[in-house]
Amino acid sequence: MTSAELYNNYRNKMQRIADVKYAAAVLQWDQETYLPAKGAGARARQLATLSETAHGLFTDEKLGALLHELSGTPGLSVIEARNVAVTLEEYDKQKKFSAAFVREMSESVSAAFYAWMDARKQNSFAIFEPALDKLVSLKRQEAELLGYKEHPYNALLNEYEKGATVAMLDKLFNDITGPLKELMQQAQSIMVDDAFLHQLYPKKEQWDWGMYLVKELGFDLDAGRQDISEHPFTTNFSARDVRLTTRIDEHDFANMTWSCIHEAGHGLYEQGLPDEEYGLPSGEYASLSIHESQSRLWENCVGRSKAFWKHYLPQLKKFFPKQLESVEVEQFFRAINKVQPSFIRTEADEISYHFHVKVRYLVEKQIMEGSLATADIPKRWNQLYKENLGVDVPDDKRGCLQDVHWSHGSFGYFPTYSLGSFYAAQLFEKASQDIEGLEDKIASGDTAQLLKWLRTHLHCYGKQFESEELIKKITGENLNFNRFINYLHLKFKP
Repeated sequence: MTSAELYNNYRNKMQRIADVKYAAAVLQWDQETYLPAKGAGARARQLATLSETAHGLFTDEKLGALLHELSGTPGLSVIEARNVAVTLEEYDKQKKFSAAFVREMSESVSAAFYAWMDARKQNSFAIFEPALDKLVSLKRQEAELLGYKEHPYNALLNEYEKGATVAMLDKLFNDITGPLKELMQQAQSIMVDDAFLHQLYPKKEQWDWGMYLVKELGFDLDAGRQDISEHPFTTNFSARDVRLTTRIDEHDFANMTWSCIHEAGHGLYEQGLPDEEYGLPSGEYASLSIHESQSRLWENCVGRSKAFWKHYLPQLKKFFPKQLESVEVEQFFRAINKVQPSFIRTEADEISYHFHVKVRYLVEKQIMEGSLATADIPKRWNQLYKENLGVDVPDDKRGCLQDVHWSHGSFGYFPTYSLGSFYAAQLFEKASQDIEGLEDKIASGDTAQLLKWLRTHLHCYGKQFESEELIKKITGENLNFNRFINYLHLKFKP
């Protein structure tokens, strides 16, 4: 066979595997949005079967032989060679898991998700703890099967951000704690009245506003949709079928609006990936940190900027004329950027946000090394919130039950929220240099130029580059935390 024929065979196999994986993703999306309560048992079985099937297809010896043959074949393009190398690395990794382990993990995730939902309704971590404990045990087994150096958590971190380690993150969070606490104290000294954000904002009007907003940002509603879920998330089944979800609090306007912008950022990235590379690494996101850089860039660098609301506050007043009748842009800008330590990560300001991430990271690290039992999570959680944010967590729902990630088995994901925020500031600074008058364009309601820049400089590459390679290619330097600090100083200066 020629290299072209071999590669075409590889492409076909990968696309068939993707078909099965995305079929499972559709069922999981439905599980978190529309599935009737009594359908939970059958859905867990269906998801487990599809996960096991996809794993079997991916770890088939014939695919392995094809990948090894292709990896030594001349004549492949740079992108094709990169696809084969990334797939072979993942193939070797997946071969470490048995079909039985994959099925058990899927079933345990489904059970944990429903236990988490029930625990939130009853505001009791104890309801979630047994299912979580089983999942933690499986994640520890996963770490052992994958193998690691120095710390078991490194194996799981690597799944979300290749090369991330406990040593790296310990240093990062240690380095950012001082500057962020200083900024937080300075910003808190500024008196900000945000009471108008907590009036009654009816659900229907909020929904209509959110749909208007994601469309304005460039999210293609002919290639996606938005729905309601317990915890906002984005998923995709191709670049032409991307699903956003949000949630609404009628007495907290900020809850839905920045959830919509955040998830739209994820969705814009997914819609910008090369659709012709479906099923291949070059058609997938670079990493979770890069993915989070897109959501945080739109949510904060754009969506919490004064320029953005110069255009959109008048539009917002059409949806909520009574609530916002006397509110001007400067007052609105200060209110949506009010710095105040709180309980909920997704509602946190840009400064205190990273202490929420730090707490989750510290708890996960201890869980995976075995120094913290799952039953002791609430106590440890509350202690860390007191130490890092100075707040007393009132209950489990506003404490360790607030995020869905553990019920998905996503241990190692959380540090990417901070890494993504740092990358976002770096990318936005570069975009501002490259796009003449970007701030003025945003102030006139034109975000299309920024989206075009991201499509050209980042979205189009898929997984051709790892995070640091990609950021250096775009900005000329590796991750530079100081770009983020400078961005905060400019935004929160008195």
